[in-house]
Amino acid sequence: MIELYQFELSQYSEKVRLILDYKGLEYRKVEITPGIGQVELFRMSGQRQVPVLKDGSTFVADSTEIAKYLDRQYPDRPLFPSDPVQRALCLIMEEWADSSIGIKSRQALFGAISQDQGFRRSLLPETTPDIVKSLVEFIPSELLKVLGIGVGSGPDSVKSATTDLKQDLEALCLLLVERPYLLGDEPCLADLAVAGLSMLIKFPDGPYLDLPPAVKGKGIPGLADSIVYEPFFTWRDRLYAQYRKSTFSYNTAPSAPTSISID
Repeated sequence: MIELYQFELSQYSEKVRLILDYKGLEYRKVEITPGIGQVELFRMSGQRQVPVLKDGSTFVADSTEIAKYLDRQYPDRPLFPSDPVQRALCLIMEEWADSSIGIKSRQALFGAISQDQGFRRSLLPETTPDIVKSLVEFIPSELLKVLGIGVGSGPDSVKSATTDLKQDLEALCLLLVERPYLLGDEPCLADLAVAGLSMLIKFPDGPYLDLPPAVKGKGIPGLADSIVYEPFFTWRDRLYAQYRKSTFSYNTAPSAPTSISID
């Protein structure tokens, strides 16, 4: 069986999960423990960052390279249009989504978490001890802002990312006014990339992710709850309903480095 080494909250992992579901491929999720789990992953595959796909003895890193590999190995439900111009547009839009929505949504979400104690607490797994939840909830916002500067998510970066995401969402809404998918009548990699990477802007509402119920359907204030961008999220919800599998259908390995099984 195909194995996907991932973080559940990684939007790049979600992009690959959506691609696998779209193609109707069976796979096992292996949740990587940050830190020591990444060291073990590197020892086995040469990669520290997720997602990493294992298919037999083949390892593929990077969500775009994984998409290309899956389309070569499993050509049913192709990810790329056959028309050369449409294929070029698909590749350009997918790359744009990676570098724009993928990066800026993390920055904007960090800003939302920094300002909202309740949102911060709700993102923690339900199994998190209450004492830890309390500690996380009451971390001073000013301290988080300082930490954010150190990881490229300071107040100025968050403001800029949020502004850019508003423009991105507006453009996507316009593209979808008169067609069912971003490039025409059939879905392609561009659709799956945009839909999966938008996960952190607004978490999908439904049994698609192993997330606390309190955050499903919620997201970055001013983006996730804005009626202006509702057409985009309605489109994404429809795409999920068509192709995304329920999280209960997956075979998921426990979150521990020892869960990584390499032939």
